[in-house]
Amino acid sequence: MTQTELIILNLNEIREKSIKLWNGLPENHYNWKPDKNAMSAIEMIRHVLEADYGWNIIINQGNMTDYAIPWKNRPFVSVTDELEFAEPHRKIFMESVGQFSDKELNETKVIHPGNGEKKILGKYLLRIAYHESVHAGQFLSYLRAMGIDRPQIWD
Repeated sequence: MTQTELIILNLNEIREKSIKLWNGLPENHYNWKPDKNAMSAIEMIRHVLEADYGWNIIINQGNMTDYAIPWKNRPFVSVTDELEFAEPHRKIFMESVGQFSDKELNETKVIHPGNGEKKILGKYLLRIAYHESVHAGQFLSYLRAMGIDRPQIWD
């Protein structure tokens, strides 16, 4: 297996777990949040999904100066609606990841716009996976705090 194939496997595995968790959220809890400064449950889902759009620009060395997401002013409808809207962006992102050679993963440097730091592409892609994993953990905590049965993600 190539490095790219392993990264894709990891990204897909994490997304499958996230979707399982998100589908465990009852509609009447979409706007629940642990405190006034936190994202609501549905906002966290969107945050993870819309990140693929930005990651794709970053890993392809695109310009983030006038960054605008396709979700702007889009109402929250349902988890299913969020997933359907995000699917084309996820597909493009994953196709971009699939194009990189081992050499590119180990030598290409990308700049994260949040802090301006240069990162090696392969490591950056693993950090992207970690970002979603962290939010999956937060989401599990949300479900626990709501008193909702948490989906079994470890099978």
